[in-house]
Amino acid sequence: MLPQPSASAIYPSHLDHDVADFRTRYRATISPHYNPWLHGGFVLAYGLACMAFFWSRIEVPLRLLDWLALPVALLFANWGEYTIHRRLGHHKTRLGRLFYKRHTGDHHSFFAEHAMQPDGPHDWRVILFPPWLIVLVSAGLALPAWVLLQALSANFAALFAGMLMGSYLLYEFAHACEHLPDSHALARLPGIRTMRQLHALHHRHGLMRDHNLNIVFPLMDWLYGSLYREDQQGAAIVPGLTRMRHTIDVAASPMAVLNYASTATAWPQWHPSSLAVYAAPGPLTAGCHFNEDINAGGRRGKLNWQVIAHQPGEHWSAEAQGDHGLTLHLAYDCSPVHGDPTRTVFERKLDYRLPGLGWRLYNYLIARRRVERESRLSLQQLKHCIEQA
Repeated sequence: MLPQPSASAIYPSHLDHDVADFRTRYRATISPHYNPWLHGGFVLAYGLACMAFFWSRIEVPLRLLDWLALPVALLFANWGEYTIHRRLGHHKTRLGRLFYKRHTGDHHSFFAEHAMQPDGPHDWRVILFPPWLIVLVSAGLALPAWVLLQALSANFAALFAGMLMGSYLLYEFAHACEHLPDSHALARLPGIRTMRQLHALHHRHGLMRDHNLNIVFPLMDWLYGSLYREDQQGAAIVPGLTRMRHTIDVAASPMAVLNYASTATAWPQWHPSSLAVYAAPGPLTAGCHFNEDINAGGRRGKLNWQVIAHQPGEHWSAEAQGDHGLTLHLAYDCSPVHGDPTRTVFERKLDYRLPGLGWRLYNYLIARRRVERESRLSLQQLKHCIEQA
C-alpha cells in the first residue's frame, strides 16, 4: 500500500550517538599546526590552476558541440558524487575502506542532524576533503578525460576537464556551506538553504546510507528515488509521490454526498478515468475489497482496492495497487457549508506513486497533468450527478 510515513516514527530525529564525546577524541588527533585557511586555500588555488590549464587549451571559434561539454561534465559530476558517496562513503568495501572510515567513521560521527556546525577552526579538517584528493582527481580523472576526449574535439575535451575540476570545487564549497552556522550570510541563500536542510537529514542515522546523497544539487537523488524531505510538521514527503487535492460545493447533505461517492459501482458515472468497477452495490465500508478497470493519464490498467476507513457523512478512504507497481491512496471528506446541512464541501484527496525512473519521468512529463484534469472534471460531474438526481 502507499506509504504515509511519520518521519519521527521511521527515521528518529534524536541524536543516537554522543557527538561531543567523539569530537573530543577526534580533536586530540589533529595537529596543533593545522590551518583550515591553508587547507582550503590550497584546494581552491590548485583547482583554479587546473581549470586555467585546461581552458587555456581552448581554441576559438567554439561550436555548439563544444559548449555541450559544460552540462555533460556537470551531469557526470553529479552522478559521480552520488555514486561514490553511496557505494564507497556508506558501504564498507575493500577498495574504499579509507574513504568509508573518513566519511562514515569520522564525518558522520562528528556531525549529526542537530549538531551540524563546527565549534572551531580545527573542526574544518573533518569537513573538507584531504588536500591530496584534488591532486588525485586531477591526475586520475580530469587529465585522462582531457586526453581521451581529444578524439571528439579538443575544445570539448578542454571544457569538460576544466568543468570536472570546477565541479570538485563546487562540491567543497556547497558542503562547507551546509555546515556553516545558521546565522552566516551564505547559509541563508535560497539554494544553499534547501541543500542544508537535505544534508542535515542525511546526517540522521536512519537516513544516511540511502537518502540525500547529493551535496551540490539533488538531481540523482530525485532520479533514483532517494530524495528525502519533510514538511513543516516533520512528516515525510515520500519520494516520487504525486498529491492532488480538489474541492467542490454540492447542493446536498454530507451524508448523501458521501454515500454516493463511496458507492464504487457509481464511479464510471462521474469519474472519466473509471471504466468499470466490480464491487458490491452501495457505500463500501472499511475492509471491503473491489477491482476497477481504468484509463488514467492516457494508459489503461487495473486496480485492486481495499477500503481502509468509513465514517458516514464525514470521511471515506481506500488504498489500491495497480500495474507497474502503481500505488494509490484515495480519500473523500465531507463537511456542511457554513453549518448548512443541505450543502456540502466535498474534498477529494488523491496520492499516487509510480516506482522506477522511467515511470516517474512519464508521470512528471505527461501523466500527472492528465490525471489533474481528470480529477477536476470528476468533481464537476459528481456535483452534476448528485444535484440532478
